[in-house]
Amino acid sequence: MKKFLFKLSFYLVGGILLFGLLGSFADGNIDDNYMHFAVEKPHNIILGDSRGSQAILPSVLKGKLHLKFDNFALNVVQSPYGPVYLEAIKRKIHPDTKNGIFILTVDPWNLSLNNTIKELKNFPEEHSPLKNMYFYDKSPNYEYLLKNYSRSWFKIYTEREESGRSNTFLHKDGWLEVNVTMQKDSLAKRELEKEKFFGEDVAKTQSMSKVRLTALEDIIKFLKNKGTVYLVRIPTGEKIMAIENSYAPDFNKKIKAISDKNGVRYFDFSSRSNDYEYTDGNHMYKESGKFFTSRIADSILLDKKSLK
Repeated sequence: MKKFLFKLSFYLVGGILLFGLLGSFADGNIDDNYMHFAVEKPHNIILGDSRGSQAILPSVLKGKLHLKFDNFALNVVQSPYGPVYLEAIKRKIHPDTKNGIFILTVDPWNLSLNNTIKELKNFPEEHSPLKNMYFYDKSPNYEYLLKNYSRSWFKIYTEREESGRSNTFLHKDGWLEVNVTMQKDSLAKRELEKEKFFGEDVAKTQSMSKVRLTALEDIIKFLKNKGTVYLVRIPTGEKIMAIENSYAPDFNKKIKAISDKNGVRYFDFSSRSNDYEYTDGNHMYKESGKFFTSRIADSILLDKKSLK
């Protein structure tokens, strides 16, 4: 029995060491979320859904504002505005933050909820890593891998960045770089799929949520104690913007009321659809994102200048 237990412990230790080694290769290739939990806690942060994760580049903000930013926008299922996101932000942000800049991207979808959902426990983000994670600044983050990575750990090594970046690569600063063909036929197909998704599926099953709007205000209040908050509406393709305007015609009015009530600025870029390219009619193409982020930085600089 002792020999058996010794052999068993040998294999167990060996297995733990192997998985520990494999986990150490985790990077922005393994999925679209891991790096959010494997970097130091930020003082300046970007929030929202997948539009924000792809359209706002922390590197561009750093170049113009001379501040290091972290993009903590995930997607509309995992990081809509709500109690889960608020608690995640509290764990994510550096506790000593005093003069931070916070960019909160808003659109009708990250402030909406399926009409069949009546209780907080049934909100979709209850199944998000934002809900089950405790450590947000560990590298490698074995907690994340154990709780949220379901593939073989050997793929962490074989598919690491060194072997070539994936089509969706999550940078250390939280920017999700998406590389897809912008060839006309492929683009048209993706645009049609998104238009159908928002127009025929989402818009008919959801509505703006009081819980989410209240959570947005709670997040603003929390962050205002640590710096300056800016609300930003990211433009999207004309057809999807038309769907949004039909779905929530008073959206800008509601957000402006929230911004006025809480004493924060609202930058609405939604009328500038034609200034940018989109990978699917919804998400901004990365080259356009650089230009768009620069515009946000200019707006912040102008606001800061006006306050002096």
